[in-house]
Amino acid sequence: MHPHPAFAWTDRGEMLAYLSDVSFSTIFVCGETGPVLVHTPVVRVGDDRLRFHISRANRAAAALEHAHALLSCVGPDAYVSPDWYGVPDQVPTWNYVAVECEGPLRKLDEAELAHLLEELSRDQEARLAPKPEWTRAKMAPGRFETMLKAIVGFEMRIQAMRGTRKLGQTKNTEQRQASAAGVAAAGNPAMGALMVPISFPGFPGEGDHAQHGGGAASDASSSSGGFAAAPPPRVARSPSPAKAGEDK
Repeated sequence: MHPHPAFAWTDRGEMLAYLSDVSFSTIFVCGETGPVLVHTPVVRVGDDRLRFHISRANRAAAALEHAHALLSCVGPDAYVSPDWYGVPDQVPTWNYVAVECEGPLRKLDEAELAHLLEELSRDQEARLAPKPEWTRAKMAPGRFETMLKAIVGFEMRIQAMRGTRKLGQTKNTEQRQASAAGVAAAGNPAMGALMVPISFPGFPGEGDHAQHGGGAASDASSSSGGFAAAPPPRVARSPSPAKAGEDK
């Protein structure tokens, strides 16, 4: 996570809501022969667990069982040109929203794996409304159970969670508004909206306080504003110039 305190995000409720919305994540473990990672959607189970599945043929499957894993979930991101701030002597940077979790993994049994797939499809199908929802009932008898044998599921017990909302909080209001407009005009209106200081009044340190280095994370028990009420919209990513100017 980014080391600058202005970008820190520690509100657990907001980060869990973000994980539920974005879902698609990268999970890393140290295997016997070196680092191993998988890309997969995750499903929240309560406030302290995440479940996911991968192909049983994936070489990472054996390494994941009983491993201690690190999960990274990256949401909207955007290159920010220094020309957009309207002041001299600035450098390029990259704004983004991300959450990482770590904890031990355990393998799911067959009933838990089936439930995971039902929860995942139910959530994603709901986003496609008014399309009629797909359910496993549409499959031929026995087909779902046969295909279930081709995958394996895991559950992470979250022992630590960290987040970054790098949205230009170290800039003053005028500079943030100008750079947000530039990002939106460059084809990323979703990220541009997040960068506007008044977009999420629940973010402590936003608005005029940003010029004083505001934006540090709110208390973990807070339930106001932020992504808990409105998770960041997913945006299409396109090739952009190389990142420069700030540590990521």
